[in-house]
Amino acid sequence: MTDPLPPACGDLATLLEDRAARFPDDAFFLMNDLVDSFSALNDKANRFARGLGTLDVRPGEIVAMMMPNAPEFMYAWFGVLKCAAVTAPINTAFRGTGLAHLITLAEARILIIDAAYIPHLAQVADRLDCLETVIIRGDITEAREQLPFRAVEFEALMAEPAGNPTRPPIGPFDRAMVLFTSGTTGRSKGCVLSQRYLLHHAETVREQFRITRADTLYCPFPLFHADAAYLTVLPALLVGCRAALSERFSASRFWDEIRHYGATVFDFMGATLSILWKQPPKTDDADNPVRLAWGVPMPQWADAFEKRFDLQLVEVYGLTDGGVGVFHPLDEPRRPGACGRPTSAYDYRIFDELDRELPAGTIGEIVIRPNEPGVIMTEYLNMPRETLDAMRNLWFHTGDRGFFDDDGYLHFIERKKDAIRRRGENISAFEVEEAANTHPAVLETAAIGVPSELSEEEVMVWVVLREGETLSPEAFIAHCQTQMAAYMVPRYVQFVGELPKTPTEKVEKYRLSECGVGPETWDREASGGTIGRNAK
Repeated sequence: MTDPLPPACGDLATLLEDRAARFPDDAFFLMNDLVDSFSALNDKANRFARGLGTLDVRPGEIVAMMMPNAPEFMYAWFGVLKCAAVTAPINTAFRGTGLAHLITLAEARILIIDAAYIPHLAQVADRLDCLETVIIRGDITEAREQLPFRAVEFEALMAEPAGNPTRPPIGPFDRAMVLFTSGTTGRSKGCVLSQRYLLHHAETVREQFRITRADTLYCPFPLFHADAAYLTVLPALLVGCRAALSERFSASRFWDEIRHYGATVFDFMGATLSILWKQPPKTDDADNPVRLAWGVPMPQWADAFEKRFDLQLVEVYGLTDGGVGVFHPLDEPRRPGACGRPTSAYDYRIFDELDRELPAGTIGEIVIRPNEPGVIMTEYLNMPRETLDAMRNLWFHTGDRGFFDDDGYLHFIERKKDAIRRRGENISAFEVEEAANTHPAVLETAAIGVPSELSEEEVMVWVVLREGETLSPEAFIAHCQTQMAAYMVPRYVQFVGELPKTPTEKVEKYRLSECGVGPETWDREASGGTIGRNAK
């Protein structure tokens, strides 16, 4: 029989302190062979918070973080919260213009970074007028040689004394985290998430998936993603159970890690479920402790996956800006194509282009309005125009298209935004094009998503060269690899003389999508891929 669920506290730092007092020696955070109890993690977060105090971190200040999944990420995250400050985790794959944009957007005075990413930071250091101090996990030597900022060792901050630090009162609608979107209609935006937003999602996961203290929640995705942060770690903190993280998703290690941690719940996204499904069947596939796995997209062979691995798959719908508010009921049979029903915290509707509601069965844009305060993002950080546009007419416009069936189930159809969905990542076509266009031989580009054999999409870029220039696809890709995150680098390259455009000079991407991958398209992953034509 499990212990009764402790009540939630008003803010995350207080919640951690409460759980450390209630369950001091119970395991909370698991990674590799590390097991941090609630009290141990609280103690380490306190030490880091006191270290931040020596750097004069102020309540409400945004502290950027660029770190892989590691115990230090957890200590830093909760240490920042204990200073009543705000964390802004950055995708570690970002570099170049994209990285500079995120740090500048956050107006970060302090950046917590792993030593492995120092070369990427050094590349844009001259563009970061706001940044003053970098806190480095790992060898600090390279940073002192390459960076113009004050460099501080992570471990030096952890040497501060323990004990819960004092902090000013924190309200439920105070900022707690900034999570960056992938910039589907332009550059990446920072979703400002309140204390209440994060706690609400922890409560919702607990309720929808019936999480108890007997559960272990496992996530193979990065802590700078919602899945790991407030849909895995925070529900475990709320309930008083265990959160297990992997350094990265690995099909070969996945089930071994599941068994090692005793995981009962995990989440999937993008092609991860497909990759697991395509592994050679084993006689012990069903010999695992998992009872439930949730995520998107739901494959057609979901029933067979459930039978093979002896677990239940559950689909959801949500996004960082608008919250995760649609879940398929656990006790109802799966409906092909349906994400589930909205929870009571949200009002979902389907609108046409003039924001008029559409009837059941009619496809339009999915819009959201909260029925409770604080359960969608507060704003896009330092982007008032984009915030107003997304929330026009008092509804948050998701940019996704779908419909409701007669029974109130939401069906997701496609993304309306200029975005590419590749292996669980939303990729901004704008940012791919912006980075690709920095090559001196390139006149302009257009990035689109094309179907992938692993589900979702691959990135394809159509390239127009400057007059008289020549460029091989290999050289073009090499340039892209220095200018954008690895998951954004195109798989397919097509050289053309010009791009199809409207009278107002907008690229007609639907025409490019209709062409798709052709015989003259160069494929980065294929051996001996055909070299595309150079523009004349």
